[in-house]
Amino acid sequence: MRKIGILYGMENTFPSALVERINGKNLPDVRAEHIRIGAVRMADPSGYRVIIDRISHDIEFYRAYLKNAVLTGTIVINNPFWWSADDKFFNYALAHKLGVAVPKTVVLPHKAHPPGTTVESMRNLMFPLNWEEAFDYIGFPAFLKPFSGGGWKNVFKVNSPEEFFAAYDQTGTICMTLQSAVEFDEYFRCYVVGQQKVRVMKYDPKQPHHLRYVKDSTASSQALHDRVVRDALTLCRALGYDFNTVEFAVEGGIPYAIDFLNPAPDADVHSVGQANFDWVVENVAQFAIDKARSDEQPEAQYHWSQFLKGHPVRTTAASS
Repeated sequence: MRKIGILYGMENTFPSALVERINGKNLPDVRAEHIRIGAVRMADPSGYRVIIDRISHDIEFYRAYLKNAVLTGTIVINNPFWWSADDKFFNYALAHKLGVAVPKTVVLPHKAHPPGTTVESMRNLMFPLNWEEAFDYIGFPAFLKPFSGGGWKNVFKVNSPEEFFAAYDQTGTICMTLQSAVEFDEYFRCYVVGQQKVRVMKYDPKQPHHLRYVKDSTASSQALHDRVVRDALTLCRALGYDFNTVEFAVEGGIPYAIDFLNPAPDADVHSVGQANFDWVVENVAQFAIDKARSDEQPEAQYHWSQFLKGHPVRTTAASS
């Protein structure tokens, strides 16, 4: 029997629905369950063929458990080694090199010294920073936001240098980016599963969380829809994420990739809506089953050189 384990935190609807959907298929060789973990022995097999990770970004113990599991033959969705190394500033730079439209972005020094550092730790840092050069490149309005993070935490929209400095003074030891604002007329959030299937969802980030997914609404043109699908796949394939969401803000007909470091994306039925929820449960369930039944050997693939060499981009896709 090949087991699929779900590792999660405070969320309620998605993990249980995923276990029920997999087990409801009554497959003779695959079962899903909620993981229970105690002290983890090094190099001991986890007992799972596949683990779907929803929480290790917040809990270091879980991330260590998942890396150990990979070394003993478990397929983890998503790759815990790359997820540990990834950040949003790198994502924007990669997207730019791949030809995906992204807003102009700069990464900024910490406002306050990180723990355990002093002014002597910053000897290579230009002082004073040439703020005018950064402002001329980015322009206003702009968004000041963490170089890695999520949930719209510590995100500020700033309309002038004065507003920027007032916000920057609040960021403490968080490494921040400054990014040109996109005055969008359409906005999409896309589920991407298995680097093959895409669910394009109209989204309004200006609304309260439970109202952000716009029901029964599609892109203004087929060409825009197709480009969003293509760019979402390009990004997830380049980054190697098998379950992710990619957000696009559309201005002047151009979809700008705004956020695509979401390897544990929101999948709560109360926020995404029933239709989107049903789609993501079914497609993640089937993807996990296919992985569980595969002969993939993840422990043989995890060499740092693989992250440097890159991989061929697949060209087939399915969307809905």
